[in-house]
Amino acid sequence: MTTPAIDATSADFARPDRDTIERLAKLPAANIGDAMDRLGVADSAIQAVWPGAKLAGPAFTVWTRPGDNKGIHAALQQVRPGDVIVVAGGGDESRALLGELIGERAINLGVAGFVLDGAARDAEALGEIGMPVFARATSPAGPYKDGPFRLGTAVAFGGVPVLPGDVIVGDSDGVVVIPREHAAAVAEAAEAVFADETNRRQAIVAARN
Repeated sequence: MTTPAIDATSADFARPDRDTIERLAKLPAANIGDAMDRLGVADSAIQAVWPGAKLAGPAFTVWTRPGDNKGIHAALQQVRPGDVIVVAGGGDESRALLGELIGERAINLGVAGFVLDGAARDAEALGEIGMPVFARATSPAGPYKDGPFRLGTAVAFGGVPVLPGDVIVGDSDGVVVIPREHAAAVAEAAEAVFADETNRRQAIVAARN
């Protein structure tokens, strides 16, 4: 039985408040992972495609056939400013799901970034325009554009379950996923982890001096 490829209500999910997202955005992904008992950390192969890329925002989920980006184009018609587009692409590394052109469109829409369980391309250009992209690999090979896909559904991303509205944080260590209903509590716990590590680091430096 064939199911619809696009759910018109897929953008109408609850998102955490902006203050909570901003608190999480200031914290290292490692501290957030520690605060969640090391759960919610995506496969370490998924990394920033350009140095210094960082992102934080609610997940807008895309489930797509490996190597196919028709769903990403559909997501760009529904995504809201500040969202992170999370693409469950089956871990395929043979074809890039997006590059500079989609990055430019996403900037115009206020997208916070992309995390791909798949490949990207135009890594240097994405860095030049400042669009954060985290991916499993880079490849010059372009994508298929045939579908099928689903938007706004639960997905498996790098070994972690992601629901629409969960908070995605990415930095130089990788990507973590914070369940939306626990986002404020995780922010508080991660801030405590960060403060504790800062104090211990200062004590170590003081002892050396």
